[in-house]
Amino acid sequence: MAATSCPDVSELVAEARRLYEQVFGGEAPLTAVCAPGRVNLIGEHTDYNQGFVLPMALPLVTVVIGSQTSDRDVTVVTATKDADEPRRVDFTLPVDGSQLSPGLPSWANYVKGVIQHYRAPPVPGFRAVIASTVPLGGGLSSSASLEVAFYTFLQQLKPDDGDKISKAVACQQAEHTHAGVPCGIMDQFVSTLGREGHALLIDCRSLEATSVPLADPGLVILITNSNVKHSLTGSEYPTRRRQCAEAASILGKDSLRDATMNDLEEAKDRLDDVTYRRARHVIEEIQRTVQAAEALKRGAYREFGKLMVESHNSLRDLYEVSCRELDELVSAAMEVEGVFGSRMTGGGFGGCTVTLLQAHAIDRTILHIQERYSGSPTFYVATPSEGARPLSLS
Repeated sequence: MAATSCPDVSELVAEARRLYEQVFGGEAPLTAVCAPGRVNLIGEHTDYNQGFVLPMALPLVTVVIGSQTSDRDVTVVTATKDADEPRRVDFTLPVDGSQLSPGLPSWANYVKGVIQHYRAPPVPGFRAVIASTVPLGGGLSSSASLEVAFYTFLQQLKPDDGDKISKAVACQQAEHTHAGVPCGIMDQFVSTLGREGHALLIDCRSLEATSVPLADPGLVILITNSNVKHSLTGSEYPTRRRQCAEAASILGKDSLRDATMNDLEEAKDRLDDVTYRRARHVIEEIQRTVQAAEALKRGAYREFGKLMVESHNSLRDLYEVSCRELDELVSAAMEVEGVFGSRMTGGGFGGCTVTLLQAHAIDRTILHIQERYSGSPTFYVATPSEGARPLSLS
């Protein structure tokens, strides 16, 4: 099986449009937008520790199409088929500014959260259809893609001040309050501000971003989906956050961004073994991410790849968020000549790996992974893409 080329956005718009006209009796939608998923090249579990991350926006996107209505009623339909959840949700926007409560279906909570945190209230009523090529539970940030796409859709109905960083923060708040995930800012930030042909080195404290060119035609980014689903709303993600906060507190720091390995070693006898290992991963990963961005700017791909593998090993051994399937995929990729580096990407416990390799090695790398991996992986060859944007319906 060859790698899946990321579907064209126009195909997704056409799919969403067909569903819209089917659901709403032939009425044509007036507005279309999209926002990408992302892959993080390096810098995992550093964003909520105010550190650095190095993601890129993907050609895999969430599309939202729809129209404003004359009342306060909202109807949203998703093209994604999930046997456990309804594909349609209807609710009325409160006139008194009261909270939209989370509930079922769970995917609608992202929509409700974005409405709640939209920066130009009150939001008008609307009808909308969602379609996406970002795999759910794959660690490629389908949730941020949905949040940012929906915020971009609301901007077409009722414009806000257009500040992209504030938009990313509002979408992050939506995930905190309505999806119950205390995520960092990375996913929403790069989905909003992604640049074609560039990765983004994001300082998650200052929210400053540096574009890092990643358009060498001899290079390929291969994303391999283990097709093992993970869920960040379980206990593991909040537990890791708590452990990091605890370590920072013992070290007398506001966050682990301010800590050095020297600080950590000096405080080792005051930390239990697990908290020490969590802190060590974060402190070293922040440093690795800065080094990796510099290596990428210089075209030092072997150095970058070595840092990717170090990152994976640290996530496996110190942060303990990898799993057998991800370890298998990384090991298989690293056995192929022409591969610079590979690592798990995303929150962990399943999802995807990201691999940096020479373009001529892509076919044999995919073949080798298929032979070695015990599951049924899906492959995407990805290029750094644009962030959220309006689309034409003509």
